[in-house]
Amino acid sequence: MPAAKKPATLHPDLAEVLLTEAQIRRRVKSIAREIKKVYDDREFTMISLINGAVMFTADLMREIDNPVRLDCIRVSSYGAKTKSIGTPQVIYNLTLDIARRDVLVIDDILDTGKTLKLVRDLVLELKPASVRTCVLLDKKARREVALEADFVGFEIPDKFVVGYGLDFAERYRNLPGIGVLRPDKQTAGAWATG
Repeated sequence: MPAAKKPATLHPDLAEVLLTEAQIRRRVKSIAREIKKVYDDREFTMISLINGAVMFTADLMREIDNPVRLDCIRVSSYGAKTKSIGTPQVIYNLTLDIARRDVLVIDDILDTGKTLKLVRDLVLELKPASVRTCVLLDKKARREVALEADFVGFEIPDKFVVGYGLDFAERYRNLPGIGVLRPDKQTAGAWATG
């Protein structure tokens, strides 16, 4: 079995590590237990906001033994920037019929609240039996919309984070932990110079 990476060496482009792989794994297991208490043994539909919530959704699904259906929605809200670009845009919409079904919307991070509100409102228009939301990270300092998630992994400070599905310009998603991206790496051209 390979040795675990030391948090300080998660990636050289990180200024600091906020959450290790082990911390995330433990919290995902406890969120799964919280979800199980709400849904008991009932079937529900997970809607994952991709690409960011892919890793979180996959790990969460493996911890839940309920019958679940999975659908994905793609929303663009950052592009190659570290701040939200304003109004999120739906790029790829749902394919499953969710009318009269219990739905759990899963996202990687709740920051301004605009993206999660947009998706929750879209889901509500499809007349589900219930809608709940689950986020891995909650950055309350950036909230612009009055919205709270039903299930939250971690509350984090107002810093730009990457790893475990979160990216900057489609990079760093594959890091097993979550860290703060160094300021000199927070521009789209930062990789051209090393």
